[in-house]
Amino acid sequence: MEENMKLATVEDTVEYRLFLIPDEPRDPEKHKETLQKYIERIMTQFAPMLVPYIWQNQPFNLKYKPGKGGVPAHMFGMTKFGDNIEDEWFIVYIVKQITKEFPELVARIEDNDGEFLLIEAADFLPKWLDPDNSANRVFFYHGELCIIPAPMKPGAVSWLPSKPPTIPQALNIISTHPENVLASESIQAAVNRRIRGYPEKLQASLHRAHCFLPAGIAAVLKQRPRLVAAGVQAFYLRDPIDLRACRIFKTFLPETRIMTSVTFTKCLYAQLMQQRFMPDRRSGYQLPPPSHPQYRAHELGMKLAHGFEILCSKCSPHFSDSKKSPVTTSPLWAGFLDSLKKNDYFKGLIEGSTQYQERLEMAKNYFQLSVNRPEGSLAMNPGEEILTLLQTLPFDFEELKKEEANLSPEDDDQWLDVSPDQLDQLLQEAAGKKEPEPLSKEDEHYDLTQVSKSMKAFISKVSTHKGAELPREPSETPITFDADSFLNYFDKILGPRPHESDSDDQDEEEFECLDSDDDLDFETQEPGEEASVKGTLDDLKSYMAQMDRELAHTSIGKSFATQKQMTTSNNSDEEHTGAGGSVMTPVDVDLNLVSNILESYSSQAGLAGPASNLLQSMGVQLPDNTDHRPTSKPTKD
Repeated sequence: MEENMKLATVEDTVEYRLFLIPDEPRDPEKHKETLQKYIERIMTQFAPMLVPYIWQNQPFNLKYKPGKGGVPAHMFGMTKFGDNIEDEWFIVYIVKQITKEFPELVARIEDNDGEFLLIEAADFLPKWLDPDNSANRVFFYHGELCIIPAPMKPGAVSWLPSKPPTIPQALNIISTHPENVLASESIQAAVNRRIRGYPEKLQASLHRAHCFLPAGIAAVLKQRPRLVAAGVQAFYLRDPIDLRACRIFKTFLPETRIMTSVTFTKCLYAQLMQQRFMPDRRSGYQLPPPSHPQYRAHELGMKLAHGFEILCSKCSPHFSDSKKSPVTTSPLWAGFLDSLKKNDYFKGLIEGSTQYQERLEMAKNYFQLSVNRPEGSLAMNPGEEILTLLQTLPFDFEELKKEEANLSPEDDDQWLDVSPDQLDQLLQEAAGKKEPEPLSKEDEHYDLTQVSKSMKAFISKVSTHKGAELPREPSETPITFDADSFLNYFDKILGPRPHESDSDDQDEEEFECLDSDDDLDFETQEPGEEASVKGTLDDLKSYMAQMDRELAHTSIGKSFATQKQMTTSNNSDEEHTGAGGSVMTPVDVDLNLVSNILESYSSQAGLAGPASNLLQSMGVQLPDNTDHRPTSKPTKD
């Protein structure tokens, strides 16, 4: 039996806040009552989407939060989404839609990483926006993403504070200048790309699989499909102490197993499948050989049964279900049920039918947890909820056994086996990049000058300690480099000076003078100084030429490709080396650049590497290498 230590996980959490504007002074009790009514309306209106959804850890929820520390009273929610990042983006969609349906509300959302919406749109953010000044700037209003700008200079815009705004200031700015705080189209598109397809996308996130389960678990999941998440998590995060309860099963006996269909999210299904586990011999859960056609169903059922047994083992044997009050006695239930019917929650099912009753029970459970939960009340933990259902839920073992013959087909899980090409495509889609089109036959003769041009454009961009800017827009003016000015600066630092000193103090004083623009104004130089500069420049050129001649016959010099010699009778500018009178041809910079990049690209053998990453970031796509011979230097026509 495998006894894995409990996996160390970080509780990934998303927090969301809904503010009512205009935020004016009002009676606290009346304001609290108003916000609580909004919570009931929101949870009721969005119930058709929220009721059937299977959350990884915690569901979407809202509660009243009183004002504190300069933050006005508002509606607050917090959800631990764990490993399923789709829960977080589904909440982003819900929050965005809430501000669209309730235009008087402004929403703010963040997670453990802070402003994760800005992280998603990092490639399109304005340069002034960084983590140090982004506090209280990002909101949803009228279903649109808003970013409160910062003034170029303090006081330049009367309604913009020079520092990050407070929540009251931000709400006032958004309500009075909504058209001036809308995020750019590119930022909006980056966020909308992650929530595109909801709510239809919810069905695509599910996976239905056959499981050989104890009848009690099958009956519980039929009534509460969301409890599958708690069962999977209990198994996935098990430790040796948890597994002691699974040596001999007390609640879910292996003799009661039947074949049933279970609905997972893809994340839960992957978690259950990816762990290898052999049950204790004393448990009675024996697996058929791997070649058995139903081996996977037996394995999934065994793992899920362990998870449910662990949940129930953590409950007190004399726990009370008094925490749960009758749902139908609440004055809010009738309105909630009417809203579900208007939003086609029951999908035209006949009232009183089995499927209708199943959806009705799911709605009652959602209502109890999210809408009608008294303030300060304690919800039952999953184990208590399971045991309560087993005590109150009548189920016929023989009837469940008969349903085995009419199970719906299970979904294909080929999506678990992702090829490298599919992974690249998924990563490109996640980054918002289109898959590059394959090169046509006309492009077989690839223009290698595109590589050198792109590299030159990259070199001309600004680089700082934060990184280098990639060439994106062709309309951007490249930064020019004036060689003469550079050499003038060089001479200013190293040129001969009167009263030269070797002391460190003198050197420091000379370098400190670079901080002054007055010392670098060469346009006002005296004629004598200009002659001195020109002489120094000529000496420097002569010195560099001498170095080139010395290196030309070394292994380093011979490693560079040179331009073809063009001998003409009237060429008077040829330079000769000191040895043998041979003509010294200049190095072909472009040819060497392309040759080295192609050699690096070829050595990657189709995998990711520095050459391909750099070229792709500049929008250059090289054709596949079909020549598997040793890489040689290309020749320039």
